Amino acid sequence: MNTGPHIPQERRLVTAIPGPKSQEIIKRRSEAVSASLGMAIPVVVTQAGGGVIVDIDGNSIIDMGAGIAVVSVGNSADRVVKNVIEQVQAFTHTCFMIAPYLGYIEVCEALNRLTPGTHKKKSVLLNSGAEAVENAVKIARAYTKRQAVIVFEHGYHGRTNLTMGMTAKNMPYKEGFGPFAGEIYRMPMAYPFRWTGERTKVTEQALDIVTHKIEKEIGAKNVAAIVIEPIQGEGGFIVPPKGFLPGLANFAKANGIVFVADEVQTGFGRTGNMFAIEDENVDADLVVTAKGIAGGFPLAGVTGRAEMLDSVHASGLGGTFGGNPVACAAALGAIATIEEENLVARANQIGKIMTDAMNAMAKKYSIIGEVRGRGAMQAFELVKPGTDEPNAEAVGAIIKFCQQNGVLILSAGTYGNVIRLLPPLVIPENLLNEALGIIDQAFASIS
Repeated sequence: MNTGPHIPQERRLVTAIPGPKSQEIIKRRSEAVSASLGMAIPVVVTQAGGGVIVDIDGNSIIDMGAGIAVVSVGNSADRVVKNVIEQVQAFTHTCFMIAPYLGYIEVCEALNRLTPGTHKKKSVLLNSGAEAVENAVKIARAYTKRQAVIVFEHGYHGRTNLTMGMTAKNMPYKEGFGPFAGEIYRMPMAYPFRWTGERTKVTEQALDIVTHKIEKEIGAKNVAAIVIEPIQGEGGFIVPPKGFLPGLANFAKANGIVFVADEVQTGFGRTGNMFAIEDENVDADLVVTAKGIAGGFPLAGVTGRAEMLDSVHASGLGGTFGGNPVACAAALGAIATIEEENLVARANQIGKIMTDAMNAMAKKYSIIGEVRGRGAMQAFELVKPGTDEPNAEAVGAIIKFCQQNGVLILSAGTYGNVIRLLPPLVIPENLLNEALGIIDQAFASIS
């Protein structure tokens, strides 16, 4: 399997984490870089590939985050590197709106082919997930001639002004940054673990609440778009119960509302389908993509019904760097890697290994309230033993233990009590099992 740079696929600790060289450069970081930027692990990376990142002190750390689901095909994957080198040598920028080039068109053709639905599709390319979400809203408003946008509790859509307004979590994403854009309405989320109604009727009850609020508080005829992540990412890998997403899509269709699937974190094989909405054959009007699209290069897209993409006036969409030729070359390499190495199936194999190990841990450790996810997108929700009270303190302790032992994992969740696992889809199985073993040790160390 393609693992990019020929880096030994092993966990190796030659210093404490962080090592002395990393500590020295982190001091320079604190002097030169805004203190507002977070840092999940205090090491300085010099190489990465396959399932590991290597720091400046020579430590080789198992990567269970993939740059937040970005390097799904591995860091510096062979096809990505080859395409990028060839493109950089040819030209680096013209602006597609000034002088177009083939790569942009080929990425759009790939998105039109890969996203679900048999309808005629078109695409537009942008720089980031947040920018793509904003453009999806612009398209929906232009097409429907309506204003209101429906989003959900625990949702995350970005850090621009509009997408901060759409994002549910205040700290750290919104605190002190308002006022935010108007005509955004937040609905209850079908969150099975924390649903206050009947657990066996989450879908039915949640759909009833959401549709009632839309009809009575906003007016369905005023709604341009319903925007939702098929599996909520930053909100804690919340997997909606079966029927919830199709129910929303059907409601949208019946009321002339554009249904937007925010597949920024879930797309490109991550969940065991090329796109997460395929799990229930959800018919989305617009699909928003980013993260895993280009093997680590900044690229995003909005793909959907051709009549919607064409409803915007000439030059109404675009941007100087959107669909940069180097990023497009990287995307074509990443998509080829996913398809030729069958990484969608590999995500399901990874998912089975992770869920089996995680469920075994849940039986041993009472702080694990729930294991959930799909494919190579899995999470633990941690609670105070015997309750459903969020246990963010335990998350911090487990992350620290794992880092000290050479495994990078990430936190998430509205309450800060979720550990999310997003390994590269090319991670060797022995490394995956080794990482899961260390996570088990981390739970044992605090239980």
